[in-house]
Amino acid sequence: KVVANLAVGYDNIDVEAAKKHRVICCNTPGVLTESTADLTFALLMASARRIVKASDWIRQGKWTGWGPLLLAGADVHHKTIGIVGMGSIGQAVARRAKGFGMKILYHNRTRNPEAEAELGASYLSFGELLEQADFVVCLTPLTLETKHLFNRSAFKKMKRSAIFINVSRGQVVNEDDLYEALVEKDIAGAGLDVFAEEPVQQDHPLASLPQVTALPHIGSATVETREAMMRLCAENIALVLGGKPAKTGI
Repeated sequence: KVVANLAVGYDNIDVEAAKKHRVICCNTPGVLTESTADLTFALLMASARRIVKASDWIRQGKWTGWGPLLLAGADVHHKTIGIVGMGSIGQAVARRAKGFGMKILYHNRTRNPEAEAELGASYLSFGELLEQADFVVCLTPLTLETKHLFNRSAFKKMKRSAIFINVSRGQVVNEDDLYEALVEKDIAGAGLDVFAEEPVQQDHPLASLPQVTALPHIGSATVETREAMMRLCAENIALVLGGKPAKTGI
């Protein structure tokens, strides 16, 4: 009677089949917005400042002295962030970027006047955003239109100094093209919380690159947020089984 998804999207559910059999599909939007935005910006900063590699440097006993460019990364403050997908999470990331004095660009299926007024965000075409952003942050849902949105052509448009961040869904990216762009230094680095097939193995080509910060899909993984998500799932199930509309669902 009901499928309660512990996530925002429905890309892991055959929604059309569910509708055909009158099965209600529920999700957990809203409650994970701020935590996912925190992780997105943390991944951006970790990628720019090489935080993981610097930590490993100590663990591996490599810190033997000081150098002016030792583990030097890229500034985040006052750079240009390009957000692809200006939904609730995209707007929350933009608020964090504003605190760092960043110029905020965005691309979305439709313009978001509220984000433009509140955050000073500028709407650009997808291609224009890629050309101008220092950090390209993907927060778009996975649909037929967005599958492999980030491909060889997209990476070629980006600055060679740009860093790509993906906290949406792995299949929005053509991973072979991203690997090639990184190896050929078309872009400087990537921070990835999601992959096309999960969980990834230790020998995954992207995870093996030193300029990639890879995480195991932990965008909303705080105790408080996961408990809120589980609570919402349970509430939706109880409502549907009680003959009432779900709080969130289709």
